[in-house]
Amino acid sequence: MVSNAFRFGVLLRAGLLLATLTALAWMAANTDWYVAMLLCASAVTAEVAGLIRYASRTGQEVSRFLDAIAFDDNSAGFAGLMRDRSFRELGASMTRVLDHLRRGRMEREEQAQYLQSLVSHIPVALIAVGEDDSVQLLNLAARHLFGGACGHRSDFSRYGEAFAAGLETLKPGDGAILRMEKDDAVLPLKAGATDVTVRGRRHRLVSLQNIESELSAQELAAWQTVIRVMAHEVMNSLTPITSLASTARDHVGETLAALPPGDPARAGLADAGEALDTLARRSDGLLQFVQNHRRLTKRMVAQLQIVPVRRVFSRLQRLLADELKTRDIALTMQVTPETLEIAADTDLLDQALINLVRNAIEALRDTPSGRVSLIALQEAGGRVALAVSDNGPGIPPDMREKIFVPFFTTKRQGSGIGLSLVRQIVSVHNGSVAISETPGGGATISLRF
Repeated sequence: MVSNAFRFGVLLRAGLLLATLTALAWMAANTDWYVAMLLCASAVTAEVAGLIRYASRTGQEVSRFLDAIAFDDNSAGFAGLMRDRSFRELGASMTRVLDHLRRGRMEREEQAQYLQSLVSHIPVALIAVGEDDSVQLLNLAARHLFGGACGHRSDFSRYGEAFAAGLETLKPGDGAILRMEKDDAVLPLKAGATDVTVRGRRHRLVSLQNIESELSAQELAAWQTVIRVMAHEVMNSLTPITSLASTARDHVGETLAALPPGDPARAGLADAGEALDTLARRSDGLLQFVQNHRRLTKRMVAQLQIVPVRRVFSRLQRLLADELKTRDIALTMQVTPETLEIAADTDLLDQALINLVRNAIEALRDTPSGRVSLIALQEAGGRVALAVSDNGPGIPPDMREKIFVPFFTTKRQGSGIGLSLVRQIVSVHNGSVAISETPGGGATISLRF
């Protein structure tokens, strides 16, 4: 908008120029005042230059204003215009527009920073795959999941060919469960994808969520339901059978005691007594078996406290010292760093580690120079990993998933609930269990908290 002051300034300078030109023309036609004419001519030149400069200042300031917008120059100001009455309104308008743009930019930067912080700290890993197969890890969860070293689509194969193929075939809007091989463990990941276009280039945005604890919890809950129903039905049937077998055995025993030594019925009653005795003892064994497995159906609640890992290992060594000495098995401990601490329920943690060490001892029954190692270390991201390893025959890969299933056991006289309890204990700590091969032979079971 052109102000009245600017119009007045232009008219004033134009009028002064016209008056000077008129005077110069009159002197040139009617006088010989050469000096005066020279001065008038100089004045005309100066007035023309001044008028041009005055009239073009608006265009110059508008150009500077547009450059400030184009180059996002926050330092641009128009205080000089605002001090001039002729351009005060223009300067105020330009300053007002720039202030509005600055506020809008600050709001966008704050919103972008907020969204970036939000994306960085959500627990779901987010990655972007470009058309050129480049990979960008978008948040902390993604950098932690991939170890911060994944810059190209081909790098996915380091985590298993099936995992890489699953990401390759993942379609926008679809979901899939992918298994990622990492740190001698297999992580189940819930994957989803969507396509976004930024500056004309298409990117595939992929989310990866570790659902290991959720799957373990669901599987454990399913087994608990099955065991609870089975235990209820079996105990309802076995209790009267056990009672009747014991009663019948006692009656047969009393009848045998009352018969004379040569009575021909003694042989048949003796066989019946042995059969009833076997039935009673077997029923008692089944009842004990069911009661042992009912421990899996009890709901565990972890009472967390901070404890030094070295103290936990030392307590475990004292508890199992006699068993280790009897089997001639060496126990070693390694804690890195020495001051490493863990937030856990000490009673439940002791129970889990005792089960694992006893399993290792049983696995070493035919191995000379048996060795069990307790290892603790702090992994990237602050997670604490505890591992029990042995130099025994190891666990075949096709059995590693089965050994956590209730009732499944490879022991000669095992019940099949030890490792199920271990997984349940780790689950209530929001941790995970992994099985790997010990370097040089043997098995290693790792608990990550």
